[in-house]
Amino acid sequence: MNSAELLVDAFGRVQEVVHGAVADLTPEQLAERLDPDANSIAWLIWHLTRVQDDHVADVARLDQVWTTQDWHKRFELPFPVRAIGYGQDTKAVGAVRVDSAELLTGYYDAVHEQTIGFVEGLSAADLDRVVDEAWTPAVTLGVRLVSVIADDLQHAGQAAFVRGILLRR
Repeated sequence: MNSAELLVDAFGRVQEVVHGAVADLTPEQLAERLDPDANSIAWLIWHLTRVQDDHVADVARLDQVWTTQDWHKRFELPFPVRAIGYGQDTKAVGAVRVDSAELLTGYYDAVHEQTIGFVEGLSAADLDRVVDEAWTPAVTLGVRLVSVIADDLQHAGQAAFVRGILLRR
């Protein structure tokens, strides 16, 4: 297995967890919060997808799926179009409401397709390219992609955990 195949596999695992976390849930379940300040499944999946879309589009020098495919219009969220969820307060988290799980998975799948299109062509040498000099040490493409995968899996796991609690109630 080469580095590109490894990244494709890792992002595929994120996709599987995302789909499993939202499958067959109602809009009410997707929006439910376990306490007044907790993240909902809808917010968690929207946020992880926005982060992947933002970060991968940046390093791939592509436009974000959020805007190019009009997902921002379909979600109709009361945020600036560039919002990805970082630093949002509890009111903003509660504002992420969707009509169906398919809206969340549709957006995720579109981002996944763009992500895979980028990573499947990478070589091991590409992963050493510096993509962010604002950090010490500077962030390479490989580190950025692993960071996105780690963040996505954490949030997808949180969504799966919330799903489990909701379905056992």
